Amino acid sequence: MRSPVLEKFVLGVGAVLAVAVVAGCGQTAPQGSGGEAGETAAETTAETTAETTAATEVGSTPELEAASESYGEYVVDETEDLVDATDRFTGAVISGDVERAKRLYAPTRVHWERIEPVAASLGDLDPKIDAREGDVPEEEWGGFHRIEQALWEENTTEGQEEYARVLMADVEALRTEVEGLDLEPSDPVVGSIELLNEVSAGKITGEEERYSHTDLYSIAANIEGSEAAFRSLEPAVEGEDPELVQEIDDRFADLYATLEPYRDGDGWVPYTELDERERRELSQSVDALAEPLSRVGQVLQA
Repeated sequence: MRSPVLEKFVLGVGAVLAVAVVAGCGQTAPQGSGGEAGETAAETTAETTAETTAATEVGSTPELEAASESYGEYVVDETEDLVDATDRFTGAVISGDVERAKRLYAPTRVHWERIEPVAASLGDLDPKIDAREGDVPEEEWGGFHRIEQALWEENTTEGQEEYARVLMADVEALRTEVEGLDLEPSDPVVGSIELLNEVSAGKITGEEERYSHTDLYSIAANIEGSEAAFRSLEPAVEGEDPELVQEIDDRFADLYATLEPYRDGDGWVPYTELDERERRELSQSVDALAEPLSRVGQVLQA
């Protein structure tokens, strides 16, 4: 039986690799189903999804059990850090300290973004914590992005106190769920690629942090979380295909090198400072890593 994380992954990984095919040609995937290029992308998505569904059905071995345990510990640690950081962030919102809340917003969300595939699999906590405007009915919209809108568009915390309290309660509920979560051997495989899907299918457009433009914090965190998931699997993969491990290492290094020029102290420049060419280069670097990562499941398949 597939874990909830795996179910989400199967639906999303094909889209990542379809984007990779198009991005490698320096083009943007067309919208809709019209045209030969759109049909080709759709066919690639369907074929890749079918292949990956089988490839991620890894068996339970001592190495993979150890990997899932290691990845589970990482998820728990990041969730604890998320609770602590959210407490500081929501405290600033409730006290009316706009500038402090702005400073804490992106670093707080880093911990969520590192574990997003697991967190997003746990019932309705994902939309409560991370929904963007329009993702849910207006009367249900809360969480980080509701507060983000007030901080950057209105430069105020007024009226956000209750949203902050509910956000804190939801993050604490997430901690409870994560502490009782029993990850499957396939979950680190899924987590490593699904985090790149988050970047390639959504964040690269700048839609995620549409008010604060702190997208690079989220993008970097997704990549860091992807690497953590892979590192838990590395000993098992090394024993089967050391060349694949080296290729993935090289692609991670390339991706971090692509990000490096946009550092700003301990953080990142606003995403609006990147032009179309720079965003495209970042997207292509993400897709170049997603391709060899997608082969990990095949290597570990029982």
